[in-house]
Amino acid sequence: MTITRQDTDAVRAALQGLEDGHSSVRLRAALAVGTTPDARFVDKLIERCAIEPEFFVREMLTWALTRHPVSMTLPELLREVSSERAQARSQALHTLSKIGDRQAWPAITRTLLSDADDEVARSAWRAAAVLVPEGEESALAAVLATQLGRGGRETQLSLSRVLVALGEVIAPALLAATTAPDPGMRAHALATQRLLRDPDAEFEFAIEEAKRVVALGGSGQEGR
Repeated sequence: MTITRQDTDAVRAALQGLEDGHSSVRLRAALAVGTTPDARFVDKLIERCAIEPEFFVREMLTWALTRHPVSMTLPELLREVSSERAQARSQALHTLSKIGDRQAWPAITRTLLSDADDEVARSAWRAAAVLVPEGEESALAAVLATQLGRGGRETQLSLSRVLVALGEVIAPALLAATTAPDPGMRAHALATQRLLRDPDAEFEFAIEEAKRVVALGGSGQEGR
């Protein structure tokens, strides 16, 4: 393939657009890059994911990466999940979940699933639910259950949704968590059990109901 000057200029303009001070320009540049994938964009897209402040631009950067061949993006993303920058780890995990290639599964470590940064952990949970190989769901559920009770409502809801998405294999891990020493973990486990039985239940109601049960000294298993 012959690369023309016009082509080179277009690539240069797109790369510059990804660094523009206006988010609308960066958004359009990411859209253009995803519309016309080119290996020369991959490094800049990943670099930008680590520092981009605007959510919608980050989503477009991820979309643009999914438009490129996995052989180009996967090695770079796998390096990013070990980055010292939390946003780099989080966005790389998010992108891996969107690509959905199970070659990435070994990179979803227990360390990432319990990352101190809630956004990183949440991205790791979602990626794990997408990438987990058949037959390893129970082991994943056991690791995820150790995170019950952490964070605020949004973080807890994210974890409950991921656990419920794994299906009935999570039941033993949830049951064990209902007798944990930490009341927050017990309440979260009970709320997640409720969502597993009734996916249409409101999480806010389920967690408050579970807290009342725990406060009264119950396990939530009475009469079952």
